Amino acid sequence: MNVGQPSLDQLRLFLAVADEGSFNAAARKLGRAISVVSYGIANLETQLGVTLFAREGSRKPELTKAGLALLAETRAVADDVDALLAKVRSLHQGLEAELALAVDVMTPNTVVASVLREFQRMFPTVTLRLYVEALGAIGALVLDGRATLGFGGDMIAELPELSRQRIGSVDLIPVAAPSHPLALAKTISPGETRKHLQLVLTDRSPLTDGREFSVVAARTWRLADLGAKHALLREGIGWGNMPKHTVAADLQRGELVELKLPENTGVAYQLNALWQKDSPLGPAAAWTLETFRDHLEKECSAFTGK
Repeated sequence: MNVGQPSLDQLRLFLAVADEGSFNAAARKLGRAISVVSYGIANLETQLGVTLFAREGSRKPELTKAGLALLAETRAVADDVDALLAKVRSLHQGLEAELALAVDVMTPNTVVASVLREFQRMFPTVTLRLYVEALGAIGALVLDGRATLGFGGDMIAELPELSRQRIGSVDLIPVAAPSHPLALAKTISPGETRKHLQLVLTDRSPLTDGREFSVVAARTWRLADLGAKHALLREGIGWGNMPKHTVAADLQRGELVELKLPENTGVAYQLNALWQKDSPLGPAAAWTLETFRDHLEKECSAFTGK
């Protein structure tokens, strides 16, 4: 048989009756006459060729097997249309349809998760694309337009095409496994670190290719992944700088040791918000910048006790 195409209004009538339990209650909820609701349901059943409600005598209408089978799909259609209309209204208000965000791997995951949880609540119609990269790759993503807003270190902050705003810093400290010679030494002599393999986070972007960041050892292994660097440090393969928040649990358990180096290679890794100068931030991006800065400040204050 040929099945007719129901209207959105008919689908909403079906949902209202199913949710409210009666034609009278559905009519009150929708502000419609009972006859309109009854007529709309009857037409919908005729178009689909199925009975949606059993309503013999004076009993309240009950969903039939066919009605139950179609209820979830009908609700999904109505929800999709509601989401479409919400997005259209947002676009008319100047809200971005999508936000592409690039975050430095040094950033605390707790900060990223907290901000994005609030983002989902504040901007349910905005699609989010998240990149997690290191060093110059953050600036590269913003420069080529793949990211609307980036949070990266000072080594890319001087790019003239980008606007920037300082949002905070992350402490990097030199660490090694307790079995490492530098960890076993009572005191570390000047120049001693040059004799031991240093694990260094490398850059996948040409923006900072060839530049060195807190590298003092003669021998280095260059890793493009902070998680891999963390794992190798715990295995006693070299020493290197890590975000303090990342290794806090390792230090507490004694699986890593903070090194007291005469070179004092630990640094405050400054984080900046970056965006293209000729592309002003929209409402969602501007909110994300401010919220990210606030959360980072609270996290660092709680962690350092300052």
